[in-house]
Amino acid sequence: MLVFYNEIMKVFKFGGASVNNSSAVKNVADILRLYKEHNILIVISAMGKTTNALENLTKAYFNNIIEKETIFIEIKQYHFKIIDELFSDKQNQIFRTITEIFNQLYKKINTSATDNFDFEYDQIVSYGEIISTLFVSNYLNYKDISNIWVDARKIIKTDSIYREGKVDWIKTEDCISRSVLPLFNKNENKIIITQGFIGGSSDGHSITLGREGSDYSAAIFAFGLNAEEMIIWKDVPGVLNADPKFFENTFKLDDISYREAIELAYYGATIIHPKTIKPLQNKNIPLYVKSFLNPENQGTRISNIEKADGLIPSFIFKQNQVLISISPKDFSFIAEENLSEIFNIISDNKIKVNLMQNSAISFSICIDADNRHFDKLIETLQQKFKVKYNSNLDLITIRHFDYATIDKVVRNRKILLEQKSRLTAQIIVEN
Repeated sequence: MLVFYNEIMKVFKFGGASVNNSSAVKNVADILRLYKEHNILIVISAMGKTTNALENLTKAYFNNIIEKETIFIEIKQYHFKIIDELFSDKQNQIFRTITEIFNQLYKKINTSATDNFDFEYDQIVSYGEIISTLFVSNYLNYKDISNIWVDARKIIKTDSIYREGKVDWIKTEDCISRSVLPLFNKNENKIIITQGFIGGSSDGHSITLGREGSDYSAAIFAFGLNAEEMIIWKDVPGVLNADPKFFENTFKLDDISYREAIELAYYGATIIHPKTIKPLQNKNIPLYVKSFLNPENQGTRISNIEKADGLIPSFIFKQNQVLISISPKDFSFIAEENLSEIFNIISDNKIKVNLMQNSAISFSICIDADNRHFDKLIETLQQKFKVKYNSNLDLITIRHFDYATIDKVVRNRKILLEQKSRLTAQIIVEN
């Protein structure tokens, strides 16, 4: 039976940068004081670069190399330094809780690994979100900001595809309705803390939703809660038309549509996870991207706006790319049956294609060079096709381009492939 709750609901997402040290955690508390009259579900990522460190720990554990001890100690020391700075009361329960969590992790990495790396990855990397949310939840309660901690693995139900879990929406909505909504009534609680990036399979194992998937987690909860709005808190003032790492002069996009946001995310804009928009658009829930450094500023609104998106060019850079050219060994045409076979191989190797283009006797794809299945992909393709590839490339995508903007970003670099549509230009260039 569904539980209906009439109070206005907001969903916040705080990423790793917003909780990367004790000052950042204190800032989260300050932001929440601005919204003390609202019911808020908060999704939190692992602290700082913890996910990267846990990925390294997983590799060391899986390959049984001695560095796993050093990596584990560094992760533990990083977190306990933050605890010490946040809690003056050294008898606080959080010290015992986090000690027990790290004991569990240590026990895990000192047992024999299975032969399934993706399974081991999800069981270890998910500790980052569990630890960060316990930190924040306990600190907020410590500062009299009452909240309840919820384990997202018991709420977001997925299949058993490790590292890319697919959400069972019916079961997940039911869990949110039955297990999350009623908590807002308990002891007049207005805040729930939970994890991004992780869910749970039917057999009780941790499942991650894809790298940087905390945005998506927040959108899942917003969908299930019929939230009034969702806010992603970042270290930038909103959605910018370019990455400040590559451009000195950037512009904030004040209002963009769901469609434009999906396009930007699809092409690789890191500000929003690609899967985030669909659940929000389905229930017309506006998404705001705001600065946790200046929380009262407007930020960017992403919604079902009627007006056309602005024509300010947006630039997306993807580095460390590989351009792969595939052609039949007998110099025949690339026909539909060839493409079908190629796509099956790409899918079987879990490859995300960033750009594709075909000619009479060749089919080209651009992918991330660091994909862990790259070598197997090339080996499999070479069994039936002639394969060539260029590495150390950049993929530049320009939304709302003109030829002056293309000239500006290419800067006389050698172009290996160029593709244009009405609104978007993509260019692969040598680094």
